[in-house]
Amino acid sequence: MAFDREDFDAFWQDWLEINREAQRLGDWGIMADFYEPDATYGYTYSAEDQYMNVGREEIRAGVLGLEMLGFQGWIYPYQAVIFDDRSGQAFGLWRQLTTFNAPDGQPYEIKGLGGSWFQYSGKRSWSWQRDMFDVGVATTAMIEVLRDGNNSPQLDERMRLIAEGNMPGHSTLEDMHAPLWPVPPVLA
Repeated sequence: MAFDREDFDAFWQDWLEINREAQRLGDWGIMADFYEPDATYGYTYSAEDQYMNVGREEIRAGVLGLEMLGFQGWIYPYQAVIFDDRSGQAFGLWRQLTTFNAPDGQPYEIKGLGGSWFQYSGKRSWSWQRDMFDVGVATTAMIEVLRDGNNSPQLDERMRLIAEGNMPGHSTLEDMHAPLWPVPPVLA
């Protein structure tokens, strides 16, 4: 099956716009309508901590809701996208930085590569998404925000939930509700 590049390009522009609106509002739940009803969304925190949501509403409440607590005032501008019109897979590279400044006058930034691997449905929605980012670098940035007293009530709530072990969607690789690798392995 081939995917129409012009259709994808128009969808991608709409995706960028809803991302900007979600960042402006500090509410990423509005992005959930860009996923298929049975879509999956996951990423890896560590070898023993995987994250996965299954279904649009779980994505809305989980990765776009609870997982984004404390990231109000953060933006994720995409730097590039690569799209394979044969498979419908896309890979977008993004940065993670704040709209507020650290004591040195510069925005805080998670200084590493961030990326999302997507499966385009061909129906102006995502069938699945997998994110990649450096958790150690992200943790360092969050510690800087906390150290400088620039934490928000939402970030405090997130830290409380993490400390209590009450962040749903986390599991081991063996207990995930969808595969980390959503495509068959390439045979050599």
